Amino acid sequence: MRLLVFATLLGVLLDAGDTLQIQCYQCEEMKHNDCSTPEYIVNCTVNVQDMCQKEVLVKSDGIHYRKSCASSGACLIASSGYQQFCTGRLNSVCISCCNTPLCNGPKRKRPTNSAATTTLQTNRPLLLFLLALLLLLLT
Repeated sequence: MRLLVFATLLGVLLDAGDTLQIQCYQCEEMKHNDCSTPEYIVNCTVNVQDMCQKEVLVKSDGIHYRKSCASSGACLIASSGYQQFCTGRLNSVCISCCNTPLCNGPKRKRPTNSAATTTLQTNRPLLLFLLALLLLLLT
């Protein structure tokens, strides 16, 4: 019985690190960066969309923004593919990718790290060691 409880607990703890979900702002063709407010926050698809994407388009009527969740592969390819069009002038398109919660919103004065992600990644080896030690004590 103890082994079953331990195995279940181990599975839950190990799975928790692999299903971290990022939140991003999501909007289409907004002017003046208006979509960086709470009503535009979405939960990205777990294990698929691991980045936030931001597109800045310079049009004749002003600057437009598109923000969304993205997979790292798709975002990085789009960002590098449009780099030549990121001039800041009329018809400019700039695409950027980031991987911290709400990082496609307004720029912050100080960079902040996701404490949950940092703690989980830092403490995972210790957690595995402690669980292995517990298993030895239970058997």
